[in-house]
Amino acid sequence: MAQTPAAADAVPPSLDGRPRANELRAEVARIAEELTGQGTPPRLAVVVATEDESTAWYVRSIARAAEKSGLECAISTLSPGSSPEAIRAELARLSADPAVHGVILQTPLPEGAVAADLAAAIDPAKDVDGANPLSLGRLAAGLPAFAPATAEAVVELLDAHRVPLAGRTVAVVGRSTVVGKPLAHLLLGRDATVTVCHSRTADLAAVTRRAEIVVAAAGRIGLITGEHVGEGAIVVDVGTNPTPEGGLAGDVDTASTARRAAAVSPVPGGVGPITTALLLRHTVRAARGARERAV
Repeated sequence: MAQTPAAADAVPPSLDGRPRANELRAEVARIAEELTGQGTPPRLAVVVATEDESTAWYVRSIARAAEKSGLECAISTLSPGSSPEAIRAELARLSADPAVHGVILQTPLPEGAVAADLAAAIDPAKDVDGANPLSLGRLAAGLPAFAPATAEAVVELLDAHRVPLAGRTVAVVGRSTVVGKPLAHLLLGRDATVTVCHSRTADLAAVTRRAEIVVAAAGRIGLITGEHVGEGAIVVDVGTNPTPEGGLAGDVDTASTARRAAAVSPVPGGVGPITTALLLRHTVRAARGARERAV
């Protein structure tokens, strides 16, 4: 991809994630068909304990994508008032079920429930969204583990658009265990020089302007504006913030970054489609691993 700055009156090229997502889904469908023919139909289980409508929409999209790719997808719907013990027991039950190959705990969670504590009940071999602290620890140590799909999707998106990472400076805005922290480790593994920014970062714009690649993953609409972006930077928007109109808005103000960025990922249509496809790829890989261990 050309790294020249966008013209002052032009919209920067879009880092569209849908073509790569289509390639991943085709790969998943091929592996799923192969495994099903061998008597191991890949099965993904999603545990939900909320009535949040955006969560319900996301879970439905995962189920539809799984069905289209030849995977089984079971939704375990618990009460929004479920106790942490009840949620943990359901995760443990699914982890122990040999017919289940991938387990996801969907957020938000009921009051008093801590995601990391509950995710520890997911077998790391089935932890297809990298939520178990053991998975995160292995990722940090450079050992085999499923990375959180959203973090991995950022790298897949950049690779798909031939954005080099080795030797590049990257500013990751956000330090969650879902995106920011695991993404930093993935980028370090690709020889990038990474700065992780957060709410206590002094003069955020001064830090991000020095980066060749800026990843916005803070969960705040329009946080990253033109003043945060250096000339010719690549900007990846991980934000999926619900709007009053029922749509989604990212963390990047595309209108103001357009005059400086070389390319910006759209919301929706950028990181999101790849994230869903990666969850499915992780599941078929987990199913393949389970079959290999069983024979």
